[in-house]
Formats: sequence, structure tokens, C-alpha cells
Amino acid sequence: MKEMLVLGKFKEGKFEKFMGFMQSDEGMAERKKIADVTKTVAAVTPDKGAVMFKITVHNEQALRDFLSGKNPVSKPIFDECVASTQVWELTSA
Repeated sequence: MKEMLVLGKFKEGKFEKFMGFMQSDEGMAERKKIADVTKTVAAVTPDKGAVMFKITVHNEQALRDFLSGKNPVSKPIFDECVASTQVWELTSA
């Protein structure tokens, strides 16, 4: 497993819709295919224009597919809500 940091920037006014999907049964099922959701830590910017997730990933390719729109379940919500994403692998110093 790898710890990774994901930054997602939203299209105007789409934070609530995106988070609704991520917390839905459908969204949780997809997230569980990628990472240990019990270890996820999230932070939101004050303007709700971006979110950052620290996640413990067990399927990195599935994460990249999820974030790039290649996942058929997440693609519609990402197309509607997400302006951009960035991913970093975290390492211990």
C-alpha cells in the first residue's frame, strides 16, 4: 500500500454534488476498490473550490483511472464537477 495525496479543483459551485457522490453507496464502493477508505483524511479549501485527500492506496492504476475519467462509474460526476486533479506519492523523510 502507498500513501498518496490527491488535490482536486472543482468547477464553479460543484463541491456539494461531488462530495455527495463520494459519500454515496456507489461512490464508496468505487473508492473501496482503490484505497482503504477508513484511513482517508480530507481537507477542503474555505471557498469549497478544492479538496485534498490523503489516501492509502492499494490499486494505483484504479486511482489514476478514477481521477482521469476512465472509470465508468465516476466519469459522469468527474466530467460535471472536477476541473483538474493532481496526485503525489508521499514518502517518509
